[in-house]
Amino acid sequence: MNSLFTKRLGVLISFFSFISSVSFSQLENLDILRSAPSDGAKFVQAYVTPWANAFGAGLNGGWYNTAKPHKFGGFDITTGVNVGFVPSSAETFDLSSIGLSSNVKYDAKIAPTVAGPDEDGPNVTYSSNGVELAKFNTPPGTDWKYIPVPTLQVGIGLPLGTEVKARFIPKINIEDGNISLWGVGIMHSIMQYFPGNKLLPFDVSLFAGYTSLNANVPISLDPDPSVSQAYSTYNPSTAFADQNMNVKVGSLNISAIASFNLPVITFYGGLGYSKTRTGIELSGYYPTPVLVTSATAAPKAQYNDSGVKKGEDFPNMDIENFSGLRANVGFRVKMACVTIHADYTRAQYNIVSTGLGISFR
Repeated sequence: MNSLFTKRLGVLISFFSFISSVSFSQLENLDILRSAPSDGAKFVQAYVTPWANAFGAGLNGGWYNTAKPHKFGGFDITTGVNVGFVPSSAETFDLSSIGLSSNVKYDAKIAPTVAGPDEDGPNVTYSSNGVELAKFNTPPGTDWKYIPVPTLQVGIGLPLGTEVKARFIPKINIEDGNISLWGVGIMHSIMQYFPGNKLLPFDVSLFAGYTSLNANVPISLDPDPSVSQAYSTYNPSTAFADQNMNVKVGSLNISAIASFNLPVITFYGGLGYSKTRTGIELSGYYPTPVLVTSATAAPKAQYNDSGVKKGEDFPNMDIENFSGLRANVGFRVKMACVTIHADYTRAQYNIVSTGLGISFR
C-alpha cells in the first residue's frame, strides 16, 4: 500500500510539475514591466488572474468524501487532485478597463490572459513626453484552462463527533521556482444530536477548512538590446538574474455536507460558502527604459542605473476571487480499507476532484 501511495503521489506531482513548467515559461518575457511599475503591476494582475483564481478554487476542493466523521482514533490518508476550470469569460481582458496610465498606448483593447488563446496580444507602446521608450506585444496565452492542485491529506477522529483534517505538500522545486501547500480543516457531526441517528443511513455535518499555497515563480526581463545602455553600477549579465514572482493563494471553504451510506458506495454532497484571495509580490531588480535629454542631442530612450527598479517598487497585486455559494456532489467507493472518490463542484470556477485513500473507521 505504501508503494501504491508513493506512485500515486508521484504521478500527481509530475502532472502538477508539467503544468507549472508551462506557467513558469510563460512568464519569461514580461515586456509590459518595461513600463512604469504601476502599469506593469496592473497588467500582470489582469494577465494571471484566471490561473490564480483556478488555483484558489482547486484549493477548496477534495476536503471530504463523506459526512460521517471518524470515530475517536480512526483515520484516513488520502492523495488526490482537484482541477479548477477557467471559464471562457476569463480568456481575455480589456486593456482599457485596468487603469493603465496615459503613457501606455495600444492598437487594440482585448488581450489574452494566461489562459487565453496562444497568440500575441495587441501592440503596446510606452512613452514619456512624446518619446517612445518601449514597444512590444502583450504576451500570448497558453490555451490551458485546467489547473490541477494535488493534495496529500490526513483525517483523524476526535471525541464528540469531530474530525480534524490536515493537508500538506512539501516544497517542490520546479524550473528554478518552487511550490508548497498546507491546509487545516474540521468536521463536526450534527446528526449525533438527533435521537435514533445510528439507525439512519445518512449523515449530516458542518465543515470548515482553509488551504494556503505558496509559490516562487521565476520571471525574466532583460534590457532591450535595440536600445542603448549606460549602466555604471549594474552588470546587465548578472544583475537581473534573480527576478521572481512570489505568490500566495489562500482559500476558505465553509459548508454543510450530507452523505447517504450504502455498504460499498457512499453518495455525498455539500452546500456552502467559499472565498479565495491571491497576493503577488515581485522581487529582484528590473531594467526599465528612461528618457534622457541633452543640449546637443534629441531626447531618447536609454537603459541606465536610474531605470533599474526593485521588486518593492512595483505595487503588490491583490486578486480576490468570487466569494459566494458553492455546491458539490460526488461518490465514494470503499473496498475493505481502500477508498476511491470523485466529485464535481459548481461555482464561478468549477472543480473536479478525485482521490485514492486508505480509511480505518
